[in-house]
Amino acid sequence: MTKGGKAEVGEILLRQGAIERAQLEQARRRQTRLGIPLHRAIIDLNGASEEDTYRALAMVEGLDFVDLDALEIPREILDQAPLKLILHYNMIPIALEGEALTIAFSELPSQMEQGNLRLRLGKRIRAALTTPSHVHAVIKSRFGLGAESVQKLREEKEGEDADGEIVFDMEDDAEGESDATISAFVDQILLEGLRMQATDIHLEPYAAGIELRYRIDGLLQRIPVPGDLRRLYGSIVSRLKIMASLNIAEKRLPQDGRIAMKTGEEAYDLRVSTVPTKHGEAVCLRILGRQSLFLDLGQLGMSEGEEALYSQLTRLPQGLVLVTGPTGSGKTTTLYAGLAHANDQSRKTITIEDPIEYQLPGITQIQVKPEIGLTFSGGLRAILRHDPDVALIGARRKRGIWSFPRCTPTTASAPSRGCWR
Repeated sequence: MTKGGKAEVGEILLRQGAIERAQLEQARRRQTRLGIPLHRAIIDLNGASEEDTYRALAMVEGLDFVDLDALEIPREILDQAPLKLILHYNMIPIALEGEALTIAFSELPSQMEQGNLRLRLGKRIRAALTTPSHVHAVIKSRFGLGAESVQKLREEKEGEDADGEIVFDMEDDAEGESDATISAFVDQILLEGLRMQATDIHLEPYAAGIELRYRIDGLLQRIPVPGDLRRLYGSIVSRLKIMASLNIAEKRLPQDGRIAMKTGEEAYDLRVSTVPTKHGEAVCLRILGRQSLFLDLGQLGMSEGEEALYSQLTRLPQGLVLVTGPTGSGKTTTLYAGLAHANDQSRKTITIEDPIEYQLPGITQIQVKPEIGLTFSGGLRAILRHDPDVALIGARRKRGIWSFPRCTPTTASAPSRGCWR
């Protein structure tokens, strides 16, 4: 099938074996129904890979296809186009020869738009094609995570002072028209952390700018962010505080909270901690996957002997089990696996935790609330009057260190037969 004497993207992919005839027909119906280009319809239906589709599109348009992953683009080439135009046209400048600037587009602009772009840049344009994923990857790595959101905020807020510098008024950001953009940027930070399988997210203000770091496999990795993120930092922290139900007006004292979020079928809890520093509030978010907390004993990575011993301990009628270790070592996961293994209708199990990491059916769980007097010690006294067979006592934070409430597994009035912490 041809259009205007040119082969169609779908027919090229069909000849290459990248898609089947039925997939092509389905994509054409989607193209007609939604009014979108055929190559987008093919990708949306997972008919062919993004790269295969864009290589075929380059053949149709008579352009070169550029693999941006294989290029090391000098900064002076990227600076040939303002970030605003790069984001608007989803393009990356890749080479400059004389007055001719080669640009890789994810979607080829019309002839009129190319003419406007040529006038804006003051150079002749040589167009090439690449994939949207490649463009977004370059923008994220070279201009910083969330560059699109920050640029949008600049356009919403910017003005010029007498010296021609960009001026922001962020006083009312928490309630102003930029709410949605700030929220989108914060979501980007969180989702990128989940995608990279980070255990912690660190946002730290310094005199020279903002540092964003993810802890991955135990090591902190610095993530590039836009250079002018410093001006938006207060709004970003306020958004995180709102999500964690913290006091956005209190910036002098440390605060702790939590955020519940869900992506697809996966649910996560984020522990949020803020501390005041000389240059603003630093934020640390610990990522806890609820699914990863709920494991069988066989999934904990214990040896057969250790697993058998732990299984036996969870079934004993009385005793004390201590689970200790540094942050992130798996204490909560180990305890929850033991609780799930020991839980049955013949035993009453009560926990007192801060926070409750995972809701276990058939188990009574108490969330500590020191602000209203519900402390570990007070909660434990109440637990012992509820005739528990097993009590789980969590850790509590006190003056910057982890301490544990005194555990009294047996009393005359309430003979508890198991106490775990």
